[in-house]
Amino acid sequence: MNFCSNCGSQISKGIPENEDRERYYCTNCGVIHYQNPRVVVGCIPEWHGKILLCLRNIEPRRNAWTLPAGYLENGESALEGARRETWEESRAIVYDLVPYYLADLIGVDQLYMMFRCRLSEPNFETTRESKDVRLFAEKDIPWDNIAFTVIAQTLKRYFADRANGAYVFRNEQLTTHPKRRRN
Repeated sequence: MNFCSNCGSQISKGIPENEDRERYYCTNCGVIHYQNPRVVVGCIPEWHGKILLCLRNIEPRRNAWTLPAGYLENGESALEGARRETWEESRAIVYDLVPYYLADLIGVDQLYMMFRCRLSEPNFETTRESKDVRLFAEKDIPWDNIAFTVIAQTLKRYFADRANGAYVFRNEQLTTHPKRRRN
């Protein structure tokens, strides 16, 4: 960041008055330009015991499998965002969304919010973002080609809870390597 979005002046990076950490701020108009974690929302769509996964057609991790998920947009709720991302990546319609897993990925400044849900019908298709979309039984999950650690962790927790017959909402912090920008 080089210029203030409020007044156009060059900005500085440092600890502004009354703050406790480095931030970008404008020495001309005083605006502090906060940078906050990005919120990723997604679904664990289930149909008759199988989970819907998408084979990524975009970077990062193109050609790896993932649950449908993506960045929450301004002006939408987490539920709306999770439904939208599922539709964008798979053309699937989901319902009965229940908060299930919240993962803090501090190293890459992301917060994942995943919802359990059901497919309204087994209708889905490829999209610009997903070159393949399929339902997988637990035994057929391509564990060696899951796109992100947080997705693998979500699925592992989900299958363990399903086997126990009780889903428990979890909040975990996952370790990430900030230079690799993988989660």
